[in-house]
Amino acid sequence: MIFIVGDCLKSKSWIIIGIVAVFIIAATSTYLYQGLDKVDVDIETNGTEITVKTTSSIFNNPPPEMTAEIEQYVTNAVKDYHSTVESIQKDVQNIVKSYGYKEAVVTINSQFGVNQLPMPAFVNGDSMVPTLVDGQQIIVLKTDDYKVGDIVVAVHPEYDLIVKRLSKIEGDRVYLTSDNKNVETTTIYHATYYEVITKTPLNTWLPKDSVIGVVKIY
Repeated sequence: MIFIVGDCLKSKSWIIIGIVAVFIIAATSTYLYQGLDKVDVDIETNGTEITVKTTSSIFNNPPPEMTAEIEQYVTNAVKDYHSTVESIQKDVQNIVKSYGYKEAVVTINSQFGVNQLPMPAFVNGDSMVPTLVDGQQIIVLKTDDYKVGDIVVAVHPEYDLIVKRLSKIEGDRVYLTSDNKNVETTTIYHATYYEVITKTPLNTWLPKDSVIGVVKIY
């Protein structure tokens, strides 16, 4: 009886190579499929400048028009006091899905940390003189982690956005005050009488959830 050892070994080698090839193809296909399914979106912002980087697999680069659309959206959302980290992440995920992807991992990076959202704003008026002056740009960190003594931006039912010193926290209310303590008095003379108008910087109680965030840069 004669055994042809070499041929048997050669056949087994080809079988092993074939099995390995199948695994490589399957793994590559899975990787490519996952690449098409998932996009990582990294948003860099300091409140005034925004850059967006989108990545998938090395074989499936996200379309540049998707990145541009996300960047345009984020540029507007950062300036909107209604927006939050969660709302931006959700809206960006929806943009990504509209391009055929199934999943997006959205991360916001700022000078305040990961998923910490800054907002630019401008001071209007002189109620915070000498700390803040009219027309001055400020950067607000959107957060509910504030304390007495912080300068905060809040939504007022009559004046919309206001910037004030947080002076008291009582229950679900906060007391916001002006740094400017000057009281302006103006006298207006009429034909038979005169009137005195007193202008006092705004101090007000508001619900805690009216506070948008803390002024960090000014």
